[in-house]
Amino acid sequence: MRKIIILIPVYNDWESLKKLIEEINKNIKDFNNIKFDCLIVNDASTIQLPEITKPSNFEKMEILNMRENRGHARCNAFGIRHIYLNKKFDYLILMDGDGEDRPIEIKSLVEKINDDPNVSVVAKRVKRSEGLFFKLLYQVHKLITVCFTGKKINFGNYSILTKDDVGKLHSKASLWSSFSGSVKKYIKPLNEINSIRGLRYFGPSQMSLFKLITHSFSIIAVFKYQVFLRSTLIIIALSFFTSYLVNLSIILQILIVIFNLIIFIVSKREHEKDLINCHYNLIEVKNITH
Repeated sequence: MRKIIILIPVYNDWESLKKLIEEINKNIKDFNNIKFDCLIVNDASTIQLPEITKPSNFEKMEILNMRENRGHARCNAFGIRHIYLNKKFDYLILMDGDGEDRPIEIKSLVEKINDDPNVSVVAKRVKRSEGLFFKLLYQVHKLITVCFTGKKINFGNYSILTKDDVGKLHSKASLWSSFSGSVKKYIKPLNEINSIRGLRYFGPSQMSLFKLITHSFSIIAVFKYQVFLRSTLIIIALSFFTSYLVNLSIILQILIVIFNLIIFIVSKREHEKDLINCHYNLIEVKNITH
């Protein structure tokens, strides 16, 4: 019988987590040939943990309490590494804890992995639920990513990874900064399902504009060498048109240089040493037995 572990990072959003677990439980009840565990990474929440019970369709549930808040991406990185080094499993599902990754799509992820058991699956965003401004910024992000990296990255954390692919990721420095960028760089081939971004269960989004921009640059920074190469070629091409475009060509070249400096700075978020030593931030493993 196969084992799937569901990894969910949480910071204070316990009300949403409780509802998410209930919804997951409903959507995995028909998989009689699969055992499901749930591993929740508590990113040093400032709100006290509520009473959480283990749903009937989970074989095991654990809450990993962290000493210091490290952020969503690094919680995922810690969880991936912890699971690979300490757990027996066949597949790993990553989900956000607020309801935006819809539990009903777990069925599609598992069905896709059943069709092709050795290839990981990502949830490709085909429809988003955010406002017009966010959607516009997201399209700009995708365009810039394609132009400067040559990669089309239209997925987030929501995915199901094979154990072999978890092994490929668990020690990569870029995982400490960007999950989706690391997946795109190191895992080939990849299957995908169509996914609709859901609505948060409770409260406003915790994704500020600054966090959104940092998230975007973190993905691009995984491919910093491609960015530098493509930027150099673009600057050389623009230099041939300086006499025609005059000031516009110079401005574009300056903006590209600034963009590369930002990418270089953001790439410093990738710390292999911090990833390798992230287990020191774990202070308690709480086993939810009932």
